[in-house]
Amino acid sequence: MDSETGVKPKNAFCFLFSCFWKRESIDSISNDNKPQKCESMKSLRKEEHGTRNDDQIRTSVKQSDPRVFKVVVLGEGGVGKSALTLQFVTHSFLEFHDPTIEDSYQRQVVIDGETALLDILDTAGQVEFTAMRDQYMRCGEGFLVCYSITDRLSFEQVSAYFDQIQRLRRIAIPTVLVGTKCDLQHLRQVSFEEGQLLAKQFGCAFHETSAALKHHVEDVFFELIRAIRVHRRMERKKNGSDKSGDLKKSEGYLRWRRIAHLVSFLFRKK
Repeated sequence: MDSETGVKPKNAFCFLFSCFWKRESIDSISNDNKPQKCESMKSLRKEEHGTRNDDQIRTSVKQSDPRVFKVVVLGEGGVGKSALTLQFVTHSFLEFHDPTIEDSYQRQVVIDGETALLDILDTAGQVEFTAMRDQYMRCGEGFLVCYSITDRLSFEQVSAYFDQIQRLRRIAIPTVLVGTKCDLQHLRQVSFEEGQLLAKQFGCAFHETSAALKHHVEDVFFELIRAIRVHRRMERKKNGSDKSGDLKKSEGYLRWRRIAHLVSFLFRKK
């Protein structure tokens, strides 16, 4: 059964820094195992969970650690990306908060009997921060692309995110399409069937969620981690097959050279 085993936040800069230097900084779990948040979160959040000295809690872990999964949450401003992320990480819902520039969180969970440390980057959706998206998309192993069911424009922008990911990565990257705020049925502008159809078009999973009601919040993150694991296995198998092919070619060449030398030796002897 999937269960939470810890919560870890870290500065969002470390997320991007680790992509270049192949190392990342991971905050240790607090002694009382209560959820913590980044310094960039406002005073209300600090009052709830307190503050910590980063120098006292930071430790280095190799990026190649198979238990670490880099997840990026994308979507237009105001669709509820931060609310979704905070509900998953801290089990709390803040109805009002300042627009996000970028925040990074960590939560350790057990999915299908295997430990996973989710390194989650909650990105800015405002137009003035679109220049930063390329960097997010190059670093992430998996993406949650969000829109609000109460905002048709945010739904219409989803295709642009998928196209941008494809343009930058050039391969299929694990992605889950997320329709947020499904508790606001009286304000719905995008039907469930439209979300399903768009997800089918891009070949990804789809869920409607409610951060306020905790509806399908864990499901979207867990499903994305499962997809990343499958993607990793396929990449390892592909790389292993390539190496195996190269090895066979190398062995075949050596075998051919041995035969050629033997034939040459026999003919010289005659």
